[in-house]
Amino acid sequence: MFYIGIDIGTTSTKAILYDENGKIKSKSSVLYPIYSPRANVREQDPEEIFNAVLSTLKEVNSVAKNSGEKVEFISFSSMMHSLICVDKDANPLTNCIIWADSRSSEYAEQFKGNGIGIEIYKRTGTPCHSMSPLYKIMWLRDNESEIFKNTFKFISIKEYVIYKLFGEYLVDYSIASATGLFNIYDLKWDDEALNLCGIEESKLSIPYPTTYIIEGMLDKYREVLKFDEDIKVVLGASDGCLANLGSNGIDFGTAVVSIGTSGAVRTVSNRPIIDDKGRTFSYILTDNMYVSGGAINNGGITYRWFRDTFCSEEVEIASKMNIEAYDLINKMVENVKPGSEGLIFLPFLTGERAPYWNSNLRGSYIGISDMHKREHFARSTIEGICFAINDVFRVLKETNEDIKCVYVNGGFTKSKCWVQTLTDCMDTKIIISDNYESPTLGALMLGLLAIGRVKTLKELDFMLEDGEVFFPTQNKEKYKELFQIYQNAVSSMTNVLSDLAHFQNKL
Repeated sequence: MFYIGIDIGTTSTKAILYDENGKIKSKSSVLYPIYSPRANVREQDPEEIFNAVLSTLKEVNSVAKNSGEKVEFISFSSMMHSLICVDKDANPLTNCIIWADSRSSEYAEQFKGNGIGIEIYKRTGTPCHSMSPLYKIMWLRDNESEIFKNTFKFISIKEYVIYKLFGEYLVDYSIASATGLFNIYDLKWDDEALNLCGIEESKLSIPYPTTYIIEGMLDKYREVLKFDEDIKVVLGASDGCLANLGSNGIDFGTAVVSIGTSGAVRTVSNRPIIDDKGRTFSYILTDNMYVSGGAINNGGITYRWFRDTFCSEEVEIASKMNIEAYDLINKMVENVKPGSEGLIFLPFLTGERAPYWNSNLRGSYIGISDMHKREHFARSTIEGICFAINDVFRVLKETNEDIKCVYVNGGFTKSKCWVQTLTDCMDTKIIISDNYESPTLGALMLGLLAIGRVKTLKELDFMLEDGEVFFPTQNKEKYKELFQIYQNAVSSMTNVLSDLAHFQNKL
């Protein structure tokens, strides 16, 4: 028997075919762009993403068919905080507005300032930030009144895909808990949040547990994908929650750091962990498991920006050598002493989520002197990302002091120098999780729980593999000092960076 875990991500959709032991039998991935006609706009085409779902599912299912194996279920992982307005015929009235869109930042700041946003956060687990569909809907109400008036449903990209496949508007508790509109204690849409953005509950999908099983895929798609009539679809959860599950991060006292396009620090508990200052999120994984932590906007996307902006020579050489430019940049980084000779990078190229939840922060290199060369800027870039992760980790430890071990995953783990830098910054033992496709593996594990193959997720530990272990070195003292300067810089420069953001948004 085979199973499919599929992850609808920010930059691509991946479908992976697994066997009963969690071993990968086939994988398929389709990339798609982010459209950004203005500095504060980040959108994607829902149909491009839906076609990516169809393409990847069809490809891996064909491998199962050729192997003579049946696919018992598909289990979904998906990015959080997306919003699509659709009319009564399910036609999109907007593109998919993704988490990085910051048009609603003034609304988030207003409700953070008046205290109402913090009270909503305490019930919904979603911090006051422009990523939240709550504030996106407010912005649409006041700035796109015709679209708002003609919207039949406000849905996420996963809900769009599920509706196309099944003709029903369903949302899992995990995606719902990342909207700012869902009470994570009552498991219902929050009345006050709905009133504030001016919509009724009927404008949203019906929420279900993450283990809910959908059957009856519409024939036109089932036949295209060549699935059997009894194929099951597990509604699944959000990519962040499932990445934790698929990275060995479901034991209390452990945390998981992911650095991909963005980044995050997450830990699991049997209850929501709510920060009085609203600095962390708390989302639902299962009925008795919550994932709390914070995400940063600027992970690998920042390193890519550095490559594209400053490393054209390395890109050209890497192309001729048939290697990645990052391999050459990483070697350049290794030749610079930890601390980058006092050069600090604030990595807020697209604003920031945790722990500041401020869309108006902007990036900056601080402490530049004539001793600094391009290689210092390269190292300070990865150190700045590590400081941003550590900033979230320190807040998380305030509410959960028992975190003793951190698992890490994502593309940054290819660089031992980067992982060691993060280890020293966090001053905590770090274990590389070899489960690179963690959201899809988490989706598989959740699916096996949903169909009753196991009674608890812990029974699936055999699917998880640990890699190299890193311990803090004497450089941790240097990074403690620099991290304090980093935090002071953010605090003292917030108003200046905000002024620059407003200037940029007017252009």
